[in-house]
Amino acid sequence: MEQSEVVLRAIGILTQSAEWIRTANRDTGGETDGHADGHTGGQAGGGTGAEGSSPERGSGEGQIGSLLAEVFPSFTVSPESTPLEAAHAVTAAALPPMMQLIGAFTYVFAQLAEVHDSGRTDITSEDLLRELALRMSRPNDAV
Repeated sequence: MEQSEVVLRAIGILTQSAEWIRTANRDTGGETDGHADGHTGGQAGGGTGAEGSSPERGSGEGQIGSLLAEVFPSFTVSPESTPLEAAHAVTAAALPPMMQLIGAFTYVFAQLAEVHDSGRTDITSEDLLRELALRMSRPNDAV
């Protein structure tokens, strides 16, 4: 999976997380202004893969599990392997996709933090996530 695709999926998960929080607060009677960043505005979606609210596509477990299944390779460890050899095989197979996921979420976090730290009030987190998704969808702008 290309890094830009992983970033888009991370954006989708983060975008949808605002809706998960609103739903959880509504279900538990908690108070919320509708946005984790204190702003009001429209709901994001922007084609980031976060659309829908069915358990398969809309739940955090479903989206995150799907992303992990797509990013992490399938591999086998020889039954004759020593525990150390098995550990090395798992690490060798898992490290690149872990770095890819960490890089994607770190990139999105850094973009959100930069806007937040600059004191901008003209854009909400959801709007910024939508803008990032659109930018990542254009081949020449990908990470």
